[in-house]
Amino acid sequence: MSTSLNAAQRAAIRHLDGPCLVIAGAGSGKTRVITQKIVHLVESGHDPAAIGAITFTNKAAREMAERLRPLLRGLAPGREPTVSTFHSLGVRILRRDGTRIGLKRAFSILDAEDAANIVQTSLGTTDRKAARATLHRISLWKNALLEPDGAAAVAASEADRQAVRAYRDYAATLVAYQAVDFDDLIRLPVRLLREHEDVAQAWREMLRYLLIDEYQDTNACQYELLRLLAGPRAAFTAVGDDDQSIYGWRGASLENLQRLGADYPSLAVIKLEQNYRSSTTILAAANHLIGHNPKLHDKRLWSELGVGDPIAVVLCEDDEAEAESIVMRLQALRFERRLTWADFAILYRGNHQARVFEQMLRKEKIPYVLSGGQSFFERSEIRDLISYLRLLVNDEDDPALIRAITTPKRGVGTATLAALGTYAGERHLSMFAALFETGLAARLGARQLEGLRTFGAFINRIAYRAGREPAAQVLADLVSGIEYREHLFASHDDKVAAGKWTNATDFIAWLERRAEEDGSNLLQLAQTVTLLAQIDAQRSDGDTVRLSTIHAAKGLEFPHVFVAGCEEGLLPHHGGLGEAKEGEADPAAALAVARDDALRTAHIEEERRLMYVAVTRAQRSLTLTWCRTRRRGKEKLGREPSRFLAEMQLAARPAAAATITGAAARDRLGALRDLLSAKTDVP
Repeated sequence: MSTSLNAAQRAAIRHLDGPCLVIAGAGSGKTRVITQKIVHLVESGHDPAAIGAITFTNKAAREMAERLRPLLRGLAPGREPTVSTFHSLGVRILRRDGTRIGLKRAFSILDAEDAANIVQTSLGTTDRKAARATLHRISLWKNALLEPDGAAAVAASEADRQAVRAYRDYAATLVAYQAVDFDDLIRLPVRLLREHEDVAQAWREMLRYLLIDEYQDTNACQYELLRLLAGPRAAFTAVGDDDQSIYGWRGASLENLQRLGADYPSLAVIKLEQNYRSSTTILAAANHLIGHNPKLHDKRLWSELGVGDPIAVVLCEDDEAEAESIVMRLQALRFERRLTWADFAILYRGNHQARVFEQMLRKEKIPYVLSGGQSFFERSEIRDLISYLRLLVNDEDDPALIRAITTPKRGVGTATLAALGTYAGERHLSMFAALFETGLAARLGARQLEGLRTFGAFINRIAYRAGREPAAQVLADLVSGIEYREHLFASHDDKVAAGKWTNATDFIAWLERRAEEDGSNLLQLAQTVTLLAQIDAQRSDGDTVRLSTIHAAKGLEFPHVFVAGCEEGLLPHHGGLGEAKEGEADPAAALAVARDDALRTAHIEEERRLMYVAVTRAQRSLTLTWCRTRRRGKEKLGREPSRFLAEMQLAARPAAAATITGAAARDRLGALRDLLSAKTDVP
C-alpha cells in the first residue's frame, strides 16, 4: 500500500470486514481510494474476477480501468476485476439471465429518441416537448420501481394521469418489441433478482465484493440492485459525498445514505476531509456555503496547499459585459503566468448562457470546447438518416428498423410493429427478417403486411446498390426515396424545418466528401457511421478553454475557474417554484403551503450543492460574476446577487466605480490586445 496515503484513506482501504461507507469530500482522492482498495482486496486473497467496481459514466469506468491496469499486472486474461457502469452491468445480467423473465437474449435497447417516438405516438401528439416531459415522468416512476399501476396510485394531476396512460401503452409496446429502455437496464435486473433467488445467488458468487462510486447519485432502483447483489454477506464499499448530490431532478435520492445505515447496522463510516485540489481560501468559502445545508455526516474540508489567490466577485452591467470581462481576465492571467488555455474553465447554470461566451471567444480567436451541449450527431434529423445507414449495415438492428420505418411515417403504426415484434420474439428472429416470413401473414391484414414488405424491399434494393455503386448517387436516391425533405416540412413549421433540412444536407454532403476522399462505397461508409458521436467527442482534446454547465463539470478540476451568472433566479435557479406564499386558515391550503415550502427548501439545498460543486472545481483561482441586468429576449431585466455569495462571506456589491460595463470591458480588452501584440517579439 502506498505510503503517501493519509490515515483516513488507509482506513477506508483496509476495512474489509463488513459494509463500508466512505464520505469523500471534493478533491479528497476518492478514485485513488477505490483503485487502491481493489489492489488491497487482490493482495488479501480475493479473486480479482469476483470484484466489481460500479461507476455512473463510461468515462469514469474507462479512467478507473486505466488506473487499475498498471497496478494489477500479471493477472490471467479474463481474470481482471469488473469495472462498469450500472447500465453496462444491467445489460450483462439481462443478456445472461433475462430469458427467466421473458426477454430474448438478443433484445434491443432503445435510445431516448426511439423511446420518445413511442411515447409521442401513444399521446397522439406532434408536440415533441410534451412527449419528452411524459417520458421523463415515466423514467422517474421506473427509477422509483413503480409499475403503471403503482404510478396510477400516486398520480396527483391530470398531466400525471395522462402520463400513466402513456406509461401503460409504452410498457406494452416494449414487451411486444422485445426491447428495453435505459431505465429497464436496472429495473429489470432488480425484478429478475427479486423473483429468482437462484439467479441472485449466482450473481452474488460472481461479484463477491462491490465498490460503488458516486453513491450519492443512486436512485431507489439502483440502491435495490446493489442491495440484492450484496445479499446477506454485505461485502461492499460505497463512496460518495452528500454535499455533491446534484441530480435530484433525475431521481437521485440522498435518502439512500440514510437507508444504508438503517439496512446495515454494522456499517463503518469513514470520512475523507483532506483536499488535494484547492487552496485554503477556496475551501473556506466552500465550507461556509455548504454549512447552510443540513448534514447527515458532518465534515469540513481542509488543505495543505496554501492560501492561494483571493476570490474575486465581479459585478457586470449586463451579460455581454460579463463575457467580455471574463475573457479579458482569462487572457491577462494566461499572459501573466504563462499558462495554457486548458488551465481555464467558464462554468454556468444553464446551456443558454453559453452563446455570449462562444461569441466572445470566437471574436478573440481563443480555442474552446463546449461541454453539456448537444452534439451535431445527436440531432434528431441526423439520427433519422443514421437509422437507415445502421439498417443497411445490420438488418438485425431492431431499434434502427423501428425508427426508419416510422420516419417518415408510411402507414406502419404501433399495432403493426407490435405484432411484428411479438412474432419476431417467438421465432427468435430480427424484426427485419421476420417481416419476410410467410407465417407473419396470419398475424396481419394484407394492407399492414404490404406496408412492411414494401419498406423491406426498398431497404434491400438500397443495400444491394450500396455495395456496388457510387455512394453519392445511392445516398441521394435513398433520401429522395423516403421523401425526407417533404417529411420535415410536413412535421414542423417552415423555419424549424428549414434548419433541420440544412443540417441534413450538411450531413449528406459530409458523407459524400468522406466517400470520395476514402474511395469507399455507401455500405463501407455506413459501417463507420455509428462511431461519429465518438469522433465528435474526441474533438475536445487539446489546448482549449472549457465552457461547461456546472452539472457537466462535476468530477473535473481546473487551475482557474470562472463561475458566471451568480444571481437570484439563475444560481440558485428558481426552477418554477416561485416565492413563498402566506398560509391560509383552510387546513388543505395550509398543507399545500407546507408541501410547497418543503419542496422549495429541498430545491434550494440542491442548488446550494450545485454552487458548492462549481466552487470546488477550482484549484488556484476562482472568479464569480453577476450582472446588474440580463437580457431575456428583447428585454433587459434587473438582477440581484445570489444569496450564495453572502453565505460564502463574500461581498457581492463592490463600489459603483468597480462595476464592469461593456465599454470598459472592451477598452480593457483592446489595451490587453495591444500589450500582447507589443510583447510578441520580446525574447
